[in-house]
Amino acid sequence: MKLRVGNGYDIHRLGQGRPLIIGGVNIPHHLGLVGHSDADVLIHAIIDAMLGALSLGDIGYYFPPSDAKWANADSITLLQEVKGLITTQGWLISNIDAVVVAEKPKLGPHLKAMRDRVSQTLEINLDQVSIKATTNEKMDAVGREEAICSYAVVLLQGND
Repeated sequence: MKLRVGNGYDIHRLGQGRPLIIGGVNIPHHLGLVGHSDADVLIHAIIDAMLGALSLGDIGYYFPPSDAKWANADSITLLQEVKGLITTQGWLISNIDAVVVAEKPKLGPHLKAMRDRVSQTLEINLDQVSIKATTNEKMDAVGREEAICSYAVVLLQGND
């Protein structure tokens, strides 16, 4: 059995006039994440972990911010594209373990919806997707509520 592991990280500033979308879930909050696409830090970290596991570069290579085609893109669509890429290369997702770091809003009530959305998008079982939330204890840009970041690890299994 062939196995590959990848890790991913993403961070986006918080700003006015944007929806807060994390894990494909719209979360009520007075600030949203700022970016070229919908700035979904969790999905972006998962995408980078998937690509990294196969040495395929990063999210910016496939969906560059310089390309107007990806302006305000739904990151779930990007995740579907990357799933197709790894599947055509003969790989399956074994599991995903991710954490979102945000001071506010509290993400606990939304974690199940995020897990549901990721597992359905990737067509894997819910128990293959772990998403946790934590704070930065008021330290750095995340702790000052200026940004939200996410880390993800993905294990891929070769489809031999």
